[in-house]
Amino acid sequence: MRHDTVAGLDIGTTKTCAVVAAEGPSGLEIVGVGEAPSLGMRKGVVTDLEETIKSIEAATEKAERMAGVHISDVYVAITGEHIRSTNNRGVVAVTGPDREVVPQDVRRVVDASKIINISADRQIIHALPRQFTVDGQDGVEDPVGMAGGRLEVDTHIITGGTSFITNVLKCVHRAGLEAAGLVVEPLASSAATLLDEEKQVGVVLLDIGGGTTDIAVYSGGGAIYTSTIPVGGNILTNDIALGLKTTTAQAEQIKRTYGAGTIDGESAHIFSAQTLDGRSERDVSTTQLRQIVVPRVQETFRMAKTKIIDNVPRDLILGELVLTGGGAHLRGIEALAEEAFGLPVRVGMPKTIGGLTEALAQPEYATAIGLILFGPNEGGALNGHYSRRGTTVFRKLGRWFSDLWN
Repeated sequence: MRHDTVAGLDIGTTKTCAVVAAEGPSGLEIVGVGEAPSLGMRKGVVTDLEETIKSIEAATEKAERMAGVHISDVYVAITGEHIRSTNNRGVVAVTGPDREVVPQDVRRVVDASKIINISADRQIIHALPRQFTVDGQDGVEDPVGMAGGRLEVDTHIITGGTSFITNVLKCVHRAGLEAAGLVVEPLASSAATLLDEEKQVGVVLLDIGGGTTDIAVYSGGGAIYTSTIPVGGNILTNDIALGLKTTTAQAEQIKRTYGAGTIDGESAHIFSAQTLDGRSERDVSTTQLRQIVVPRVQETFRMAKTKIIDNVPRDLILGELVLTGGGAHLRGIEALAEEAFGLPVRVGMPKTIGGLTEALAQPEYATAIGLILFGPNEGGALNGHYSRRGTTVFRKLGRWFSDLWN
């Protein structure tokens, strides 16, 4: 792969997506994309190694063909119920000449913040500095060059189950690729869909995939909580299939067409659904569909809200909820989300970067596109080391993060 290219690999429950970007005149430009059905993953966990490998190979081959480059290493998205997060604080003394903070001090203080109680079967994926404090002056974004004797950092730490991570990496390796870094999915999705102003004020991101719903809460410019619940769009498809006694394929089509059924202010209408044997059809009303869909969506939001209430300070002010992932397409979901959370809601589309076609500017590609934005700059740990590649993205942080991540 050319030195000026970067690739992301999103291995989802329903599809695997590979995206390749290259440095262009105005920054990163997407030059290749490929996707393939994903049959070996369930709720973010590998259930069939061979099927997952085939899916990765098929998606990367398509992306390589489009980009005209060979993909050798990728930033890999990871999710699943095994993902946990916590916040910690590290403190070190600044010992250099003139008591000036240097990148090595930043490395030491972040390492100090990573000293947490963690079981032997878990490992740290991300240790993300939220803000620094120099001699009591808090809110410092870049402490390098400042004078002081005491350096502190507030860090958001994300861990994952070692066996789950190992299985994903094994699939990537056996597909002929090397993992440049791991990125927890909601962080990638946030990089592609959230504005800096939203992260500063306070925002909740829900990435609704096929098998999982990823949660990220930002405040003060950084992530303060990340988690995953094992419920996604596939369970809604199954509910429709069972409730309307139709095939899974027909249920998926109904979900995509009619969403949550009757929307406020609309009159109910009738549509046809195939029977299980596919030989005949029967009439179904959108009111019936709503009775199936709405309780499941409300339950998903209730689970996510409970996670947030239990893990986020109660005095934290949140200004908005952003929905992304394939589940954000569900017709009527914004109103249901607003009712559940009591916040303004918008659907998060990937940010416009060069080469981003209309087909890719959809919420289901938020994670894959976010990988090429987030991964090279703040990609996760592999075997205790951090990887970083130089790009034009996040230049301000890049000046001193380069030493931290290498």
